[in-house]
Amino acid sequence: MATCEVCGNDYAMAFEVHAQGEVHTFDSFECAVTKMAPICEHCQCRIMGHGVDVGGHFYCCAHCARAAEPEHARSIQDAVPV
Repeated sequence: MATCEVCGNDYAMAFEVHAQGEVHTFDSFECAVTKMAPICEHCQCRIMGHGVDVGGHFYCCAHCARAAEPEHARSIQDAVPV
């Protein structure tokens, strides 16, 4: 069994996440998100999708990016153009 590094639960079905040269052990996706997901700089929610990067600032969606960075509003896209 392995111990979750967030909640301390010793769980037979724990899993590892390998990221940026480190190995993390979790017992649930909730704990993995709590530890690893970035936080939106506008609304403070956890960014679990692609998010939006505006000049090194991270937002959960285009709406938050536009609200926080109005001078860049025209260049912020909701989706990747095809």
